Amino acid sequence: MPATAADALAGRRPAGCLSKCGDVDIPFPFGIGHECALQTQETSKYDFKIDCLSAHDGTRRPFFRGNEVTKISVEEGKAWMNMNMSTYCYDSASGTMKGRRASADFSDSPYWISEDNKVVVIGCQTFAYMEINFVVTGCSLTCDRGFIPTNGKCSGSGCCQLDFPKGTWYYSTYFSENYNTSQIWKSSPCSYVAVIESTAFNFNTTYVNSTIFYDTYRGATPVMLDWIVTIDTCDKAKRNSTSYTCISENSNCVDEPKGGYRCKCSDGYRGNPYIQDGCKDIDECLDNSTYPCMGICKNTMGNYTCSCNQGSHMVNNGICVPNQKSAFPAKHVIGGSTGLVVLVIAITSACFIQERRKLQHIKQKYFRQHGGLLLFEEMRSKQGVAFKIFSEKELQQATNKFDEKQVLGKGGNGIVYKGLLKDNIEVAVKRCMTMDDQKKKEFGKEMLILSQINHKNIVKLLGCCLEVEVPMLVYEFIPNRTLFHLIHGNHGRCISLHTRLRIAQESAEALAYLHSCASPLIFHGDVKSSNILLDANLSAKVSDFGASILAPTDEAKFVTLVQGTCGYLDPEYMQTCQLTDKSDVYSFGVVLLELLTRKKPINLAASDHEKTLIMRFITARNENKLEDIFDFQIKNINNLKFLQDVAELAIQCLEMSGVDRPSMKEVQEKLDTFRKIMQSWMPQNMEEFENFLGEMPMVNSQVISTGNFSTDDSVVTALVSGR
Repeated sequence: MPATAADALAGRRPAGCLSKCGDVDIPFPFGIGHECALQTQETSKYDFKIDCLSAHDGTRRPFFRGNEVTKISVEEGKAWMNMNMSTYCYDSASGTMKGRRASADFSDSPYWISEDNKVVVIGCQTFAYMEINFVVTGCSLTCDRGFIPTNGKCSGSGCCQLDFPKGTWYYSTYFSENYNTSQIWKSSPCSYVAVIESTAFNFNTTYVNSTIFYDTYRGATPVMLDWIVTIDTCDKAKRNSTSYTCISENSNCVDEPKGGYRCKCSDGYRGNPYIQDGCKDIDECLDNSTYPCMGICKNTMGNYTCSCNQGSHMVNNGICVPNQKSAFPAKHVIGGSTGLVVLVIAITSACFIQERRKLQHIKQKYFRQHGGLLLFEEMRSKQGVAFKIFSEKELQQATNKFDEKQVLGKGGNGIVYKGLLKDNIEVAVKRCMTMDDQKKKEFGKEMLILSQINHKNIVKLLGCCLEVEVPMLVYEFIPNRTLFHLIHGNHGRCISLHTRLRIAQESAEALAYLHSCASPLIFHGDVKSSNILLDANLSAKVSDFGASILAPTDEAKFVTLVQGTCGYLDPEYMQTCQLTDKSDVYSFGVVLLELLTRKKPINLAASDHEKTLIMRFITARNENKLEDIFDFQIKNINNLKFLQDVAELAIQCLEMSGVDRPSMKEVQEKLDTFRKIMQSWMPQNMEEFENFLGEMPMVNSQVISTGNFSTDDSVVTALVSGR
């Protein structure tokens, strides 16, 4: 039988369960085999089972989903595993490059991949990228003349490393075949992508021109993971006494910031909180370095006392010193004590003032670093610029010190909070994650440019905060969530074809404005349905310029870090590392498919040729089965030809080569034409009628035809009768 909560409450595992595999301890709630691991109703989807298998050298070693487990810590809530690296190497037998992809999927398990790891790419003329929680990031490497690899330096020449994001349970790695070729195999026989614990990696130049990196780690690098018991909070877990796992006396429940809970022994105790009497009292008197006591140490339950022998008294850090009789009159002692107190107060005040000056100096440094002085000068010279530079204190007050309850959304570029300014204006405050040095130098200039964008379908940038390490942006607040939520989060709501085309046309108009009318021109870089906000009237508002760049005047300007979202990312951008206006066109084509099909860009549960919406749509088109993939709410026998024309526009946007794609202006004009054609079909006030239908609950009743639209018979009756 599996180890249930009742087993745990009794402080036991089933008979015959082992607590070690090889030389690795396997503490409960983990177990060797399902029958020895924790299984409750709440944790049934979490796999605490460890497999104890024979390795190639004949020893027994613990594994989880093919990854060797090297350590599990109950006290820290962490585990360490050796995980496969991705390789792309020259094969002398075939004369071609052959690769081995590595991935990890810890969904339905207690583990998260810790942010204390790095993503490391090693090689020459290499372009590798990684899909992390379905967001794509990557590195482009070179070893050309002038770019010489250096020991200990992993910054783009022969080696590149990226911070591993928080809250990650899935990743998959890829190499671009256009970059990693067999032409350079003599100088660089292999390229590698690996996730590795930050403290375990130090770049060596020999890794580039040999297989030493692979051989050193035997193809599997050490990775640190965090783990939880269930996704419940402590408050919720404690309400169910039959499944609550912190069963040892003197144990506490700990909420993890990424979600879920784990158990920990109380201060003064150590052991396993998941078993009865697992948390044992620490004898602090045996550890004088951690718990110093130079006098008489006495252990107590959960604590200890330290006292001195008679004739001595205790000073700092548990040190006893002999008592001394004062040779001075009492008034001198009192006077000296008063003077000492005054001196301490004076020193404390001086330190406080010094710290405040230091903090102010740091804020001024960040302000200058982010181009604040340049921004002030430009604002002074350009009268009428509605743009404000906020202080950190103002934004803390507006967001209740960036309370988690104020979070509107999280993405690869930052976290967005809802805020309320002193004049009762609602805003959205974006705290960016990171920013490279080049971006910091240009930040002030780019903020002024973005502040001058004035388009009804683009979220207005109201200001920024520059006195922090990574600047914060303040946007107007848009109340009606995102297009992604409208399409994929409201399956019971009918969204008319007219509404979908209008949102598409408004979004295209906003992007065309950025590409054609902004000065200088702007490429968005991360067009997707979750970056298109909707106001109270469901009008589109393009947002999130975290991945945007100003249009480069130098044709050779490339990026070393490809940013974007899996399912929307332009393949030409991934190969060339050059973001263009046609990259936005490609991503918009995916958004158009979402509007036509109401399907998500990525579906990992589907078969290989149907995992992406693009491949599924193109296959349906080539097989003349487009009507099978259109959303049932917008198709009928009379408008299939019209939907196919809209679909053809989406296909044009998704051409592999950017030169074959239309411009955003051409896309906008085509969508405008479609809307006019559709309006010629519509009876008077049909859009209002459709909006009314969209707010009605879905019911099972007779459906009647009204030309190009289908309506519910009971709704028509209600409208005609005035009810």
